[in-house]
Amino acid sequence: MAEISYEQKRKRGRYGPAAILRLGAVYLGLMIVDAFALFLVYAFAADGVWELAITIGLITLMVNIINLRRDLYALRWIAPALALMCLLVVYPIAYTVYVSFTNYGDGNLLTKSQVIKLLSRETYLPEGGKVYAWDLYQNTAGEFALWLTDENDGDKYYFATMTDFSPVEGLAAGGEKPADYQGYRKLSRAESLRASGQAQDLTFGTEAAPIGIAGRRDAGEFAQRYVYQDELDAVLDRASDSMFYPVYETGRDQNDKVYRTGQFQNEAGDTLRTGFIANIGLKNYRSFLERDDIRIPLTRIFFWTIGFSFISVLSTFTVGLLFALLLQNRRIPYRHAFRTLLIVPWAIPGLISVAVWKGMLNPNLGVISNMLRAIGLEPPPFFIDPGWAKAGILLVNLWLGYPYFMLVCSGALAAIPSDMYEAAEVDGAGWWNKFRDLTLPMLLVAVGPLLIASFTYNFNNFVIIEAYNEGGPPMVESGTLPAGHTDILISYAFRLAFGGGRGADFGLASAITIIIFLMVAGVTLLQYRLTKGWEETSENV
Repeated sequence: MAEISYEQKRKRGRYGPAAILRLGAVYLGLMIVDAFALFLVYAFAADGVWELAITIGLITLMVNIINLRRDLYALRWIAPALALMCLLVVYPIAYTVYVSFTNYGDGNLLTKSQVIKLLSRETYLPEGGKVYAWDLYQNTAGEFALWLTDENDGDKYYFATMTDFSPVEGLAAGGEKPADYQGYRKLSRAESLRASGQAQDLTFGTEAAPIGIAGRRDAGEFAQRYVYQDELDAVLDRASDSMFYPVYETGRDQNDKVYRTGQFQNEAGDTLRTGFIANIGLKNYRSFLERDDIRIPLTRIFFWTIGFSFISVLSTFTVGLLFALLLQNRRIPYRHAFRTLLIVPWAIPGLISVAVWKGMLNPNLGVISNMLRAIGLEPPPFFIDPGWAKAGILLVNLWLGYPYFMLVCSGALAAIPSDMYEAAEVDGAGWWNKFRDLTLPMLLVAVGPLLIASFTYNFNNFVIIEAYNEGGPPMVESGTLPAGHTDILISYAFRLAFGGGRGADFGLASAITIIIFLMVAGVTLLQYRLTKGWEETSENV
């Protein structure tokens, strides 16, 4: 039997039955993914959410290219992970940048096309239109009909199907409505409540006299109130015969009338109740410089964030290193038991620890406050005074953070060669010289990057700020904007984005988030420089 060459084996593997089945499965899977993606792209584009539609389209294109090109075969196994990374990581970052240049927030939560679609659903009662009380009927085919009662005209009855509207004869005013009428069955109260949402989207009667449901009680000859005029790019209010035009730039006219971006506004200055998302350029970023109610609180919050992060890292590292040095001494009895007890704060969930500390610092019933009163001292206002509130947060964060650095420093100290200390003692070095010239430089080589990482973590340590006092006490200088003396940048952005009694401002919060990102990126670059410097120091030791 002739031996099969490598080229023949390769061709058989490429064009054999197994390869054809495998290729068919790939094509079938891609068709399903593409069909679902096209549906999502169409749905998002129809609602005006173009950024998400484009993102899904590009991700789908990437998945198709990876699976159809033979030279990208190795990427097929990570294609789902790449798609999820783009959708769940890259897109949110890009979308945050986009939102920071818009007026996205309360009152401007929808795109322009979504607002127009929402306004088109509103109805009004034209002059001379009648209003009826209604009961819901349904036939065996699932079609609905309305039993209408004209309570303003002596309880006259009418029956409206999807194609007909006719008076009901032979039923006295106030009489019992029939259980069955013209092949339709009267729905019970529970059935009517379940079906009312579906029935409200329908139009009954004839084209000349359409009947629609406007509420749980009223139905009548309602008409569409707002009609979008595509050629004018405006919305016509048929109830007031007024035209509302979209405003894309905030300003005032010669009559000192204010125009606000993202609103439909008429010549009288009236606006529709629902605004739309619009591009406002660098306005959110300029607010940091132009608005006192943003600039003053933000400046204070920025310096407090830097101070909170630096003091937290310094205190937790110092206390952790102190305990690590003490427990390194073999003459201390039960040092393993002490080390275990000192790790307990790290093992307890942070939210529980913060809640316990809040109880102990309570000025009325707290253990610490009662102990201070017992020795004749007045307990500090840890939740009312800005300075003491910050001290309380730093104290709680010290309790939560020192076990981490105690463990890290214990491991780093154990890795330092003992012969270095013996040589230093021969040269006459004391304990301080050994610590300053040997222990600390060698320790920073291992712990230095973790110090920078801890600074970055505390820079965005939202949990302790929110759990301790929700950023309070509030700043008077912030006006209506939600800002507190213990807020850090991330908690301030959270309050701007999700309310605080004044409504959400996602655009401004996104701008602050971008600034936080740039700051953290700067700290990361600093980390590389410091790490390199510590490595050079360790080489010279």
